[in-house]
Amino acid sequence: MNVLTKPSPGESGLADRLRRETRGEVLFSPADRGRYATDASIYQVEPHGVLVPRSIEDVQAAMALCREEGIPVLPRGGGTSQCGQTVNRALVLDCTKYLRGVIAVDADARMARVQPGITLGALNDALKPTGLFFPVDPSTWQRCTIGGMAGNNSCGSKSISYGLMADNVTAIDALLADG
Repeated sequence: MNVLTKPSPGESGLADRLRRETRGEVLFSPADRGRYATDASIYQVEPHGVLVPRSIEDVQAAMALCREEGIPVLPRGGGTSQCGQTVNRALVLDCTKYLRGVIAVDADARMARVQPGITLGALNDALKPTGLFFPVDPSTWQRCTIGGMAGNNSCGSKSISYGLMADNVTAIDALLADG
């Protein structure tokens, strides 16, 4: 096996279980871990590995596995944080590939239900035909995700008029560490 695709000792068991228990992409090579060891900050912390879940059931299975094994979990958005929130020695869950949809838009109620991996830019593109927009506007709007914005309570230049992320979210369906 090539050194660039071989997981580190002790992490291969986690990778093997994730491959058996989820349908997601399991990324544990040194190159993959290196790619997820950085964000827009100065910090670099190599994760145990990465799961790119294809479904919420993959996230639930990974959370259960990590709870059982005592492994920290780090949900990651677009990696645009400048303070290091998206790097840690943990299993990284990257929802940006498959869990990035708009589930429903109710223009009359001025509400949208979305998955965590959708970018702010994609959400606002989807809202454009309704005449609505999501007013929280970090400078990284093309790459930052709604899940990451919720985790950081993001704001932006319009926050004086429209408030922070917490002021614009009515509910979050979340999977907690205890299941």
